[in-house]
Amino acid sequence: MANSRSFTIAEISETHNILHTPEIASKLKRLTIGIAGLGGLGSNAAVSLARTGIGKLVLIDFDKVELSNLNRQAYFLEHIGMYKTEATCDIIRRINPFISIELNQTTITAGNCMKLFGNVDLVIEAVDGAETKEMIIEAILTESDTIPVIAGSGMAGYGKNSTIIESGSGRLRIMGDGVSEVAPGIPLMAPRVSIVANMQVNAALEILLGEWK
Repeated sequence: MANSRSFTIAEISETHNILHTPEIASKLKRLTIGIAGLGGLGSNAAVSLARTGIGKLVLIDFDKVELSNLNRQAYFLEHIGMYKTEATCDIIRRINPFISIELNQTTITAGNCMKLFGNVDLVIEAVDGAETKEMIIEAILTESDTIPVIAGSGMAGYGKNSTIIESGSGRLRIMGDGVSEVAPGIPLMAPRVSIVANMQVNAALEILLGEWK
């Protein structure tokens, strides 16, 4: 069975050049994206970014993987008990071992947010809790003049594809329906969570590849 040691960086890079075109692949290799939170949104976003051939990921989360996470997050049974940063890194290394990864097992606060994300090209906001979301967005948009933020809001439940939209303006974009919260009969499930996570990545690529209108 092939493993990550079976391939060289040149082979993987050439595959990205063929599939993504050399111009796009070259741009992606020079970019750094930060992900705030590695739950349903963040872990799935990290996997999608790894498949694009992104140059570097800055991954922030304080939590460990639990069995209850596996219905919507990117992890496997073998990751239970591991820090989400380390588990996400393990998955990424299986996809592309040549991506640079910076891990921070910490809680994001107003005081450390820009220290953690000050050197990234874009931040994907993927935390739980409205107050924490607002704090991260405000810190980045006020303390940086250039870093865009892609946030997620409203992804609970299932079905209703047409309600999942993109909103926001300036350096802030928000993916989701904006209203769906977890409640009896309205769980967090893989389909809607993964859709929003991949919309976040798709918007990030649009911005960083120079096609943001």
